[in-house]
Amino acid sequence: MIVIGILLGVVPLGVLCWVLFTLAVYALPFFAAVTAGIYIHHNGAGPVSAIGVAAIVGIVTLIAGQLIFSSVRSPFVRLGVAMLFTAPAAIAGYHATHGIAAMTIPSEIWQQVFAVIGSITVGATAWTRLAMLSPGPAASGNAERPYLR
Repeated sequence: MIVIGILLGVVPLGVLCWVLFTLAVYALPFFAAVTAGIYIHHNGAGPVSAIGVAAIVGIVTLIAGQLIFSSVRSPFVRLGVAMLFTAPAAIAGYHATHGIAAMTIPSEIWQQVFAVIGSITVGATAWTRLAMLSPGPAASGNAERPYLR
């Protein structure tokens, strides 16, 4: 019975961590979508319109970020776009890890240590996923034939 209890405690935690890492790159588009939806709803639009506008804003934010990240050659612009996407993910990772640590670790110092480690890990994961989701820069026509350069 003890083994079953441990598995029933560890498996949901693993699933939550997997969901956190998978959805971390979408923190900024989600925040933008929720903000736009609330703004539209508070200005007199109905809930269906607010949800529609929120979905459009979230999709446009994600696509614009990926296009800018993949098409711009300047490392400073790429760094800025990557930081726009990874900062909310790192903040979400901090709070998620701190919430889990607060339930399991009595020491406040260790809770903060694990929360910071979780924040860095989730931010790095979001950075990597942003780079993987974005298509690479367009190759020149002579990429397969280097002797024509």
